[in-house]
Amino acid sequence: MVRRVDWKILAGAGALAVALGISATATGQQAQPDMNFAQGAADAPPAEGPPSEALANALRLYQQERYQEACVQFQRVVEGETGDAPANQQKAQFHLGKCLYHLGFYQSALAVFDEIVERGAPHLYFRATLQWLAQLASQLPEPADIIRRVGRYPTEDLDQFNNNENRVLFNQLLYLMGRSKYKDGAYDDAITLFRRVQRNSPFYVQSRFFEGISHVNARRSQPAVEAFREVLHALEEGVEGVEDEDRMGDLAWLELARLYYSTRHYDAAIESWNHVDVDSEYWLDALFEESWAYFLQQDYPRALGNIHTLGSPFFTNAWYPESLVLKSVIFFSSCRYDEAEEVLAQFNERYGNLRPEIERYLQQYQDDTSFFRFLKDVREGHANLPNRLRPVVESAFADRTLLRNIEYVNQLEGEERRHAQMPQAFRNSSVGARIIQDIAVAKSFAIENAGNLGRGRYTRAVDELADLQNQGTAILIEILNARRGQLSQEMQQQQVTVQESRANRVTADEEHYLWPFNGEFWRDELGYYRQVITSRCGR
Repeated sequence: MVRRVDWKILAGAGALAVALGISATATGQQAQPDMNFAQGAADAPPAEGPPSEALANALRLYQQERYQEACVQFQRVVEGETGDAPANQQKAQFHLGKCLYHLGFYQSALAVFDEIVERGAPHLYFRATLQWLAQLASQLPEPADIIRRVGRYPTEDLDQFNNNENRVLFNQLLYLMGRSKYKDGAYDDAITLFRRVQRNSPFYVQSRFFEGISHVNARRSQPAVEAFREVLHALEEGVEGVEDEDRMGDLAWLELARLYYSTRHYDAAIESWNHVDVDSEYWLDALFEESWAYFLQQDYPRALGNIHTLGSPFFTNAWYPESLVLKSVIFFSSCRYDEAEEVLAQFNERYGNLRPEIERYLQQYQDDTSFFRFLKDVREGHANLPNRLRPVVESAFADRTLLRNIEYVNQLEGEERRHAQMPQAFRNSSVGARIIQDIAVAKSFAIENAGNLGRGRYTRAVDELADLQNQGTAILIEILNARRGQLSQEMQQQQVTVQESRANRVTADEEHYLWPFNGEFWRDELGYYRQVITSRCGR
């Protein structure tokens, strides 16, 4: 009956982006176009025969940074209009991708480079394209799936950038390829790549974090703890290039807490959760998860105090229905059956009819496109949501992958606007039509993914409510059995017979005062509430 939550640490790259939002780039650190390479690393492959006049002109225009005109000519070569040999067509294709990058049409540039990646090693510019994938990872959000493209390369292809001139790029590619191996479930290969990222790299902290996650998925707790500890140590030392230092620190503490919890080191878990600051977006998560550790330690005053904070009017849109189930379990474990029933009645009043209401409300959005528009309206505050549904609907935006897909759509719409501002001759050209098509395809996929993710989030919420209602029913059955004197031996063992343990005492010291709760919540009291409870078992 008692649910002991197993806090799995974000298995899968999608789930990591959901809750973590750790992107494939580091803010302020973008690879520069046409950077210097080690000797021979990105030399142009020899062409078959002389270039056509169109290709030669396009290359001159490119060198003069007249990218609009160059794009038009490169596209003609790629389409076979100029009669160039295959090698020169491949050269034009590679330069077309670079032109589009310089013009800020990153999605279309990715589409061109993706064609090269799909050809693989036989394409003359396959290895040279790797640099540009890294640069695009600094411009496009993670749903563009550049990580997958980088993963198509052999690991040894990264060595062409292992030199002083390209150190930033080399470390970024190690991280991206590590993410690809992680996504494929090749955790040991991923760890090897993450550990090669140098400590002075802006990708170091992210690499060590994913190293820790990889160890967790490989069921190695101690190396995972060491990796997360190194994340915290690096942040304390002021490693540069971290996108959001406070957030990365909070995530590392959360993962440490969940690791300690899963290995039953509850004191260490609680200490880790307590490092998550009250101003953090993850503070309520830490508070709720910590409640389970307090419960397992039979420190009911702190567990109930945390739940009391979660129910404060400051967090009316917070979504923690499980907290009421935990509260009823605590009362049941203390043989306080009336209070347990009262809490379950509160749960049923608040959530009992919510499942069908959610299902009815969301049925009006029959496809992923309409559901995406609904998500955007919620995000922008334009949705007229019933108050009862607002917490569960808005909770979807804790899903970082969902937010990144919305961000991706917004960026693609920005590229559409950029295209509309280009000269008419460019818009009407073949390359202009290609840009619009590339954006439209990517946008369609991003909208579909966002709608699917959002719908999945709400489906999970409905399923979780059903599970919690089943748990509540099980508690009521056990209460009935207890009153009849028919409680099972397992349930008796879960009940506490102590009268007044140290954990159940709330005392003041030189830094704390006791203030009886009078029904009014104060923000500076949040997280400090305690609810004294004594066991009635054995009486």
